[in-house]
Amino acid sequence: MIDALLLADLTTELTPAVRYQRLVYALKEIFNSGAVVLLKKEAEQLKPLALEGLVKEALGRRFKIAEHPRLATILASRDPVIFDPASQIADPYDGLLDALVGEPLPVHDCMGVSLYVEGSLWGALTLDSLVAGTFNQESALLLKRYALLAETVIRVTQLEQERLGWRSLSLEAQALPQETESSEIIAQSEAITQLLHELKLVAQSDLPLLLLGETGVGKELFARFIHRHSKRNKQPMLHINCAALPESLAESELFGHVKGAFSGATQDRPGRFEAADGGTLFLDEVGELPLSVQAKLLRVLQSGEIQRLGSDATKIVDVRIVAATNRQLQEGIKSGDFRADLYHRLSVYPVPIPPLRERPEDILLLAGHFLELNRSRLGLRCLRLSAAAEYALLDYPWPGNVRELEHVISRAALKTLARQTAANDWVSLEPEELDLARPKMTKILEGGALHPEANLLPLKSQVDLCQKQAIQQALEKTGGNWSLAAKQLEVDSSNLHKLAKRLALK
Repeated sequence: MIDALLLADLTTELTPAVRYQRLVYALKEIFNSGAVVLLKKEAEQLKPLALEGLVKEALGRRFKIAEHPRLATILASRDPVIFDPASQIADPYDGLLDALVGEPLPVHDCMGVSLYVEGSLWGALTLDSLVAGTFNQESALLLKRYALLAETVIRVTQLEQERLGWRSLSLEAQALPQETESSEIIAQSEAITQLLHELKLVAQSDLPLLLLGETGVGKELFARFIHRHSKRNKQPMLHINCAALPESLAESELFGHVKGAFSGATQDRPGRFEAADGGTLFLDEVGELPLSVQAKLLRVLQSGEIQRLGSDATKIVDVRIVAATNRQLQEGIKSGDFRADLYHRLSVYPVPIPPLRERPEDILLLAGHFLELNRSRLGLRCLRLSAAAEYALLDYPWPGNVRELEHVISRAALKTLARQTAANDWVSLEPEELDLARPKMTKILEGGALHPEANLLPLKSQVDLCQKQAIQQALEKTGGNWSLAAKQLEVDSSNLHKLAKRLALK
């Protein structure tokens, strides 16, 4: 029956996330596993695309192959690999199973298989069971069969993406550089998913783009995304922070200078525009440029001409401009600090980037990514969030956006390590280490009105959080007994399991 459903999925239009999730859910049922993860190989790391049985933030983690010998072993073999239940090889999912949140994995079964698409290594499937002896040679043979089906699902999904235009319109996929941990945009929210799809299309043109967003939303990452998916992706992309340019040096930095142009100019020097010829120039905080430089920038946008400081000669350059600002440039126009004609040239295609508080579904995903980075840097076996810490992250308004979240996780990891009295490579972050000032949520003082400074999550997110917390508390009181937990919560046991599954608690 499950096989038939998986085969039917191949002829049904589904998003990649839904198709991959249905695949891992089916495999979890077929192999009676506690957890199943589909991982894609990107450069020297593995990226989870879908999972069942792990905490939600695990989707944001990136597993460096060199640091996880079990994953490396699976990738090195064309046949399924079964690890001995008593194996001392560290498991990459220690502390991440939702059935044992924050606890070391006991003796358990682990099995995995590498996946190949069109003859090239694509990634892997891993299966874990808390019941030792679940996997045997018969299971390995069965997994080999289902690996072929998984590879077919992946290839069909790739073909659908190409047909629907989710890849760049005129670029071969292999021409795009691999994402790195410092350049990947990690998100699953509809807002960012649609934005990235839009940017892939816009990247094909040479239109100037203006990225708009608050400090810390990751404007540079989106600029790099645009360059990678443009026809210029084999040419350089240069980044210049306009806010860090002294007015006396801004013109020289952008357009270059000739020998003797000013005191200290001992030789000719090309500017950033010449260096980026044929590629992309990212002007971060463009609203901070001096008015004198704005006029010269406008000339480049209009005619492609640049003129080195101190020279009468002009030169034509072919540079795509991507600018970014956290300011309201219209206000700068009114105050006379920003040229209206330059604004209209730069904002041919404005791109607003939503703040983190408007996409709460990305918070735990990003937190998982930063947790894995810090786990690796600090040499820890496990670094994760407690349930209370998850709630604290979701409850906070994030005025500093993604950058603030990264700093909060890094700081909390160091503070927790410093407070531990004994050496321990297991670290669970609690709300007090996150050091977040909780926003005023729903205190009703008079007349049923919310406090004007209240920062509310969407209603569905708040309801999900309350339900998740209630289920976790009931399970703690009953020692993990789901039937007793259902009685305490006064709900039907089967409905509790369904609800827990939807909330990613099992």
